[in-house]
Amino acid sequence: MNKMLKSVISAAPASRKVLATLGSKVVSLSTAAAPKPIPKPEILYTGIFINNEWRKSASGKVFPTINPTNGEVITEIQEGDRADIDAAVKAAQSAFAYGSEWRTMDASKRGVLLNRLADLIERDREYLASLETLDNGKTFIDSYYLDLPHAINVLRYYAGWADKNHGKVIPMDGNHFAYTRHEPVGVCGQIIPWNFPIMMLAWKLGPALSMGNTVIMKPAEQTPLTALYVAQLIKEAGFPAGVVNIVPGYGPTAGGAIVDHNGVDKVAFTGSTEVGKLIQQRANLKRVTLELGGKSPNIIFKDSDMDHAVKMAHFGLFLNQGQCCCAGSRVFVEEAIYDEFVERSVEAAKARKVGDPFDLTTQQGPQIDEEQFNKILGLINEGKREGAKLLTGGGRHGDRGYYIQPTIFGDVQDNMRIAQEEIFGPVKQILKFKTTDELIARANKTIYGLAAAIFTKDLDRALHVSSALKAGTVWVNTYDAFAPQTPFGGYKMSGIGRELGEYGLHNYTEVKSVIMAVPQKNS
Repeated sequence: MNKMLKSVISAAPASRKVLATLGSKVVSLSTAAAPKPIPKPEILYTGIFINNEWRKSASGKVFPTINPTNGEVITEIQEGDRADIDAAVKAAQSAFAYGSEWRTMDASKRGVLLNRLADLIERDREYLASLETLDNGKTFIDSYYLDLPHAINVLRYYAGWADKNHGKVIPMDGNHFAYTRHEPVGVCGQIIPWNFPIMMLAWKLGPALSMGNTVIMKPAEQTPLTALYVAQLIKEAGFPAGVVNIVPGYGPTAGGAIVDHNGVDKVAFTGSTEVGKLIQQRANLKRVTLELGGKSPNIIFKDSDMDHAVKMAHFGLFLNQGQCCCAGSRVFVEEAIYDEFVERSVEAAKARKVGDPFDLTTQQGPQIDEEQFNKILGLINEGKREGAKLLTGGGRHGDRGYYIQPTIFGDVQDNMRIAQEEIFGPVKQILKFKTTDELIARANKTIYGLAAAIFTKDLDRALHVSSALKAGTVWVNTYDAFAPQTPFGGYKMSGIGRELGEYGLHNYTEVKSVIMAVPQKNS
């Protein structure tokens, strides 16, 4: 499977079939042939990975990683802080030193190493998917069929770029010979989020390593386990010591140390807009790329295919328990079809199966932690207080773990908090619109600009509206269509720079002009 799943999961208990939409193709997977999740995977690595070695934290501190299905501690992780980041920076600088093994390696060999890492992740895909589900709470089906294949494909895509990103010979005025070199930036600090841990690891490592940089990565404190296991695979793949260093720890301490360190040349961060602002303020003119929050409009015109629009809007919001920066949380529906769309959306939400993420028929697992759980419930209560119509859900699911019912609000107004703030949970807001001009103005009336979607059969309308929306990605008649080849990033408060595709390489290279005097220039 080399494209992102479009909807997950519809289960028929009698036949125990798992149906998933893959692009426009429906794939049926018998659970007899499906991979077997490992509900209690052995935790092999909990330390700090520096210079291809495992070590304990300099402070001796540890922190717990929590199972979101029950709130219990999975294991204790070594807690990195400034001293550990300093050690990682020294290792990364040494690996990046002029004349080092990494700097003198053929670019094509870097591609070989990235492909080897992708092969090792694929070899251990079942274990890594189980580890991701244990630590994050997302369904095993999502981990195995969506996150892991995408991460593998991203690494392979950037492996191919390793020896293909190059400069130009420039016909400069005067008696000169001029050319450009695309050189690696240097030591890159990468801070990844908890919602798609192994996917974001690949998004960050792929372009950085392809272009010859060295890396210090801090995984989210909520979900460090897959990053730490991949660290061992990096060593197994044959990357030289110090090229990749992974330091678990908390954002204000380990993350802050990466941002502040003068030995770090570039910072890449995926997470909240609030933290992104702090990073930009503290980065001291480091190269910075930020992939931040969103409040994405999903626009349903009356001529759209209703069945498809309902399914895609459901997928676009509830994927990953709603914990997606590009979730289509503001669903704008044209007045003529509003009532029918709302009714069918509520039916789909009520039918969504919430429960054990290791059960292959489960469609929604728990939220990541108690803090996020409480934030979501608080915003649901705020929506009710402000007068939005709660159509389904709105509360806790069960009495254990951080599960929230799939929730839909109707009669939502633009000025309500639930229409303005990023909820990051399974809460859909449906809004009504009358005209295209009105719709465009309202869709753009937000501090964010990460993504948007349009559902219509009118090509002229699709082109017009997609041009008018202030968003880094606009999907037409689909949602969450990702691939390694296409760039992703935001306008406005949704970030700076792009990840994925050829554009993603620009963040990890410096352009150097080399200009030589010559006795006589000839064309």
